[in-house]
Amino acid sequence: MKLSDAFEQLPTDGSGRGVYGEPYQTADGATVIPVAKPLGVFVIRGGEASWVPAVDQSRIALVGVLTGLLAAVITALAVLRQPPWPRITLTDYR
Repeated sequence: MKLSDAFEQLPTDGSGRGVYGEPYQTADGATVIPVAKPLGVFVIRGGEASWVPAVDQSRIALVGVLTGLLAAVITALAVLRQPPWPRITLTDYR
């Protein structure tokens, strides 16, 4: 069983079992302790516990960078099409 499969088995409503669920063993010998809200799981492997979040933070960062890049491109196109300063025309009144 992969760790991503363990995330799919987590309860999402949090009813009846408190904050932590029942620990279970995976095929590779790790003990997984699910948390009632889908924030992540505690994995105990080789006597050491580690927290594995359910959210991939690098994907969130990539979406933020792409959103900023898209905003910069749209702003640059808007300024190039119509500059924010007024148009000044010189006419000769003699």
